[in-house]
Amino acid sequence: MEIIIVLGVIALVAVFFVVQYNKLIRLNITAEEAWAQIEVQLKRRADLIPNLIETVKGYAAHEQSTFDAVVAARAKATSASSVADTAAADGLLTQALRGLLAVAEAYPDLKASANFAALQDELATTENKVAFSRQFYNDTVRELNTAIKTIPTNFFAGFAKVSEREFYEVADPQDREVPNVKF
Repeated sequence: MEIIIVLGVIALVAVFFVVQYNKLIRLNITAEEAWAQIEVQLKRRADLIPNLIETVKGYAAHEQSTFDAVVAARAKATSASSVADTAAADGLLTQALRGLLAVAEAYPDLKASANFAALQDELATTENKVAFSRQFYNDTVRELNTAIKTIPTNFFAGFAKVSEREFYEVADPQDREVPNVKF
C-alpha cells in the first residue's frame, strides 16, 4: 500500500512538473510569435514607404531632405534587432512619416491622386496592425514575465530555459500615436 501511495505522489509531482514546464514553453512560444507579428507589420510598413515616397516625389521633387529623412529612418527600422532598438527606430520612422505626410498636405493634386489615396489607406491599415501587434506582444510578455516571477512556475523557468522578456515601449509620447494620414 505504501508503495502505491509513493508511486502516486511521484506521478502527481511528475504531472505537475510537466504541466508547469509546458505552460512556460507555450508562453515563450506565444511571445516569440507576437514579436514575429510586430516584425511582419513593420516590414509591411517599410515596404509601403518607398512607394509612398515615389508618389510624393512626383509632386514635390524639391522636398529632398524630407525624403532622405524617411529613407534613413526606414533603414534604421529595418535593421534594428532588439526590442528597444526596434521601438526607437519605429519612433524615428513615425516622425519621418509625419514630415512626409505634412509635405503631401501642401499639394492638392497629390491628395487627389488615386495612387496616393490607396497608399495612404494601406499605411493607415498597417499602422493599426502595428499598434495591435505591439499590444498583443506586450500582453504576452506580461503573462510570460508574471509566470516566471510567480510560484510555482518560477521554479521551472530555469529548467525550461525561459527568461523574462523586454516590453515594447516607445520613449517619445508623440511616437505612441498613430500618424495621421487623413487629408
